[in-house]
Parts: sequence; structure tokens; C-alpha cells
Amino acid sequence: MDWDKLRILHAVAEAGSFTHAGEKLNLSQSAVSRQISALEESLNVPLFHRHARGLILTEQGEVLNRTAKEVFHKLAIAESTLRDSKERPSGPLRINCTIAFGSTWMTLRIREFIELYPDIDVSLLVSNRELDLSMLEADCAVRMTAPTQPDLVQRHIMTVHNHAYAAPEYLKKFGWPSTAKDLDDHKLVVYGSDERPPVPNLNWLLTQGSRSAKRRPVLRVNNVYGIFRAVESGLGIASLPDYVVNSHQGRLVRVLPDLEGPSYDTYFVYPDEQRNSKRVAVFRDFLIRKVAESEF
Repeated sequence: MDWDKLRILHAVAEAGSFTHAGEKLNLSQSAVSRQISALEESLNVPLFHRHARGLILTEQGEVLNRTAKEVFHKLAIAESTLRDSKERPSGPLRINCTIAFGSTWMTLRIREFIELYPDIDVSLLVSNRELDLSMLEADCAVRMTAPTQPDLVQRHIMTVHNHAYAAPEYLKKFGWPSTAKDLDDHKLVVYGSDERPPVPNLNWLLTQGSRSAKRRPVLRVNNVYGIFRAVESGLGIASLPDYVVNSHQGRLVRVLPDLEGPSYDTYFVYPDEQRNSKRVAVFRDFLIRKVAESEF
């Protein structure tokens, strides 16, 4: 079976159309279509249902694409192993972490890692969706909750704490709350309710010490870093991870310092196939060292 045609089959299945697959493969739409037609002819089975909205794999196409995906996955692991057999770590390293952690803490420190290992091609994949490491969507990840995917090597790296923060500008205008009950009279910025938060109970300030019905926030933002920027502008008070504020020292101050928000354990994880990867190993060691130097 022609491996190049299988590669094109997988690209079309992922893209959902000949045109988008061609853009990814740097081939024309007609060239992609011809290759798929030739593969269908050689196997004497249809691989795609063709309709106006795009392409959908047939049952036979699903079987072939699933097998091709597994083979390409194993080939990628073999390539990674061969690359890591070299003395100096080199090649791509894709790191997955939440938007808040990646946009604040990680980006301020990744320069040092790149300077230490210039032969490693670093990609930082910030997303609140957990990428599937077993399918090589990323090589390693920092997870703000215990990993749920099976067959992942995990290392506890820190415990993250949350407190209430505000900008000096806001406190100068509206005053400092003395107790949690005083939050009834303040503007609160919270995580958006229409999206699952990356960690549980981020909106604890809405109920903490409330004297009446649930407090109404002045703004909802589906992103912890976005909450930080809104609070930084002087909009209101919000619960934020300490590492976000500590990464931008002097911009926000803690209010109600004795009031503790939720805390959660954080893990560095990677698939078992990457256990011998020098790129993952040197990044793991770098991450642990930088965490030890930071305040969480």
C-alpha cells in the first residue's frame, strides 16, 4: 500500500475537505482528489462520503484512517527516539499549559530555556483544553489538576494558591474591604459562567461572606489572564492565582489577606513514550528549578 496516499488520506480526514488538506500538504486540490480516488480504486472500496458541506469517512475509510494514524504515531515516536539518541538535545518540543500559566509565568521564563538549549525548537501551546498527549498533540504539559489520561508519567511540581486582588487605583477610588461581607459593596470580576473553569471553584468570591443573594459581578471573563488585565485596569476585585500576580509585581495588591481561596496541585506530565526523551527531561529539570525559585 502506498504510504504517501495513506498520508494524504489522513490529512483529508483531519481537514474534512480536499482543499484544506491540500493547503496543509502544499498540494493542489485536484492532486489530493486524484490520490484519494486512486487509493479507493486500488482497494475497490469508497473511503469518503462526498457531499456539499465536505467529506465524511465511510466505515471502510474509518478503519483505514485509524490504522494509518496508529502507524504515523509510532513513526513519530521512533523519530523522536532517534533524535534524542544524539548527545545534545535537539528537535521540536511542544509544551501544553493553560492560557493563564502560559501567558504569564511561562512566557517570562522560557527565554532562559531557549538560550540554554538553542537546538530545541520550542512551541508553547496555551489552551484550557487538555491536549491529548498520547496522540502526540503535545510532547509534555503542565496540568492544573491531577491528570486523567491513562499512561501518563506525572510529577507534582507545585501547589497554586488563590487570593483576592485589586489595583491600587480601584482601592483609592472605592476603598478597602475590611471583611468578606464588605465584598457585597464592591465590584467583582469573575470567571465566565458559560464555560467550564480550568480549575474548580474559581468564583468563590461571589459567595464568600455574602449577607444576601448571590453577588452580581461587574464582568465575567472566560480567561484567568483576561481577569488579571481587567483588574489591572482598575475595574474591580477578583480571585487570582498568586503566581499570576507575582509575575507582574507591583501592579496589584492583595485585599483581605487572611481570606484564602481554593488551592490546587499542579503536575508536569508526559506520555510514557517520551520517558527517554532528552528534550522532555531537560525541560522538566528546568521547570522544577524555576518553580523552586518562584512564589506560588
